[in-house]
Amino acid sequence: MSSHHESILREPLITGENITYAKITEDVLVPVENKANKAWWIGFTIASLGALLWVIAVSYTFWTGIGAWGLNKTVGWAWDITGFVWWVGIGHAGTLISAVLLLFRQNWRNSINRSAEAMTIFAVICAATYIVSHMGRPWLFYWALPLPNQFGSLWVNFNSPLIWDVFAISTYFSVSLIFWYTGLLPDIATIRDRATGLRRKIYSTLSFGWNGSVKTWQRFEAVSLILAGISTPLVLSVHTIVSMDFATSVVPGWHTTIFPPYFVAGAIFSGFAMVQTLLLITRKVMNFENYITMFHIESMNKIIIVTGSIVGVAYLTELFIAWYSGAEYEQYAFLNRVSGPYWWAYWTMMTCNVISPQLFWFKKIRTSIAASWILSIVVNIGMWFERFVIIVTSLHRDYLPSSWTMFYPTWVDVAIFVGSIGLFFTLFLLFLRFLPAIAMAEVKLLVKSSSEQAKKELIAKGNLNKEHTKFYVDSLSKYDSVNPADYAKI
Repeated sequence: MSSHHESILREPLITGENITYAKITEDVLVPVENKANKAWWIGFTIASLGALLWVIAVSYTFWTGIGAWGLNKTVGWAWDITGFVWWVGIGHAGTLISAVLLLFRQNWRNSINRSAEAMTIFAVICAATYIVSHMGRPWLFYWALPLPNQFGSLWVNFNSPLIWDVFAISTYFSVSLIFWYTGLLPDIATIRDRATGLRRKIYSTLSFGWNGSVKTWQRFEAVSLILAGISTPLVLSVHTIVSMDFATSVVPGWHTTIFPPYFVAGAIFSGFAMVQTLLLITRKVMNFENYITMFHIESMNKIIIVTGSIVGVAYLTELFIAWYSGAEYEQYAFLNRVSGPYWWAYWTMMTCNVISPQLFWFKKIRTSIAASWILSIVVNIGMWFERFVIIVTSLHRDYLPSSWTMFYPTWVDVAIFVGSIGLFFTLFLLFLRFLPAIAMAEVKLLVKSSSEQAKKELIAKGNLNKEHTKFYVDSLSKYDSVNPADYAKI
């Protein structure tokens, strides 16, 4: 067992007493195998009502046309593209946590990757609904797919950014779905082996004959690495393509080379914020405090600091380049953002995305559950306003003052966006109900090396450096699932 030990200086990724492989299975499968609790039903009812609102609003749009939205001749894009880009951005964290951190052998991903991957799938579904609903003729959505030559060409209008989005989103969704489902196989097999009757038949089908043999595990790990290698470039490419919807135009405020890296950083920023929002609730409601620890929460907050700072630098760079370029239309576009009719949206964006993440530099805030949850919501509000500012403020005042106008959303705009949030949470809650929210097979790999219990055994043996031991014990003071007083007894 000595070969499994790691430095005592590393904080534990699993806390609690008597953590065994069997206990991990029991803890993670409680929501799946037992009846749903009251908190789940309350959340599911609210989310379902939101999803119903989405169905009503989208159906009304299909029946009456895009004129049901607040668009006009000047502002041809608004809440639809804002919501689309916002959802695509949220979907980025799942792939980053799953693929990039796997390639870099970051074990702290093991407890959070499953939920983050599921979040990616559901966020991309919400984004895809915007592509279909703003087509104008959604019954012809298949024109955006590769078509037989009898239609006249293999791809219809491949110069359209809409087609770029279809290819980017469909590729991202396909790879993310395969990656997510592949990781689920050993855990679904565990549920299958514990189930009876119809449930056993369903999970047996879903497990694809997983038998847990050495050869099966070897293939599983090989496929996971291959998919991680394929997924990593997608983290950069998907939102880069989305940014090109804007950057390849000649509209002041859009036609800029900073958009691809700026959009990617913003996507990771908002994605990690949404992961934080969801996991803090999941952690509390489902009693996962021993598996989603303060180390995970603090690590995600550190990534939010970094990506939020990159986004802040991008904002300042945009302002500087507009001034330095000497292009009067570009300068006016940014002056209009800062002090025009939508100034409130711009400064909300700056406050939420640039100022609020800097609070995480303070360890007390960075390790506070309440502060982390509130700030994660603030970041996602700010990122929605970022997309709104980029799109609407660049369009509502163009080259001709005679065509200047304001955009005002209708009830349909608001209902589709609020409803998409309801749809997202409905899907996520169903995932929590029928599939394990934590990757049991991956978490079990950490029991002998990175658990609090394994480190206690090291301390009890008494052959560790006392300064290192004290440093480790002191670091546990921020954990809400650890009692540092227990170490006085060892």
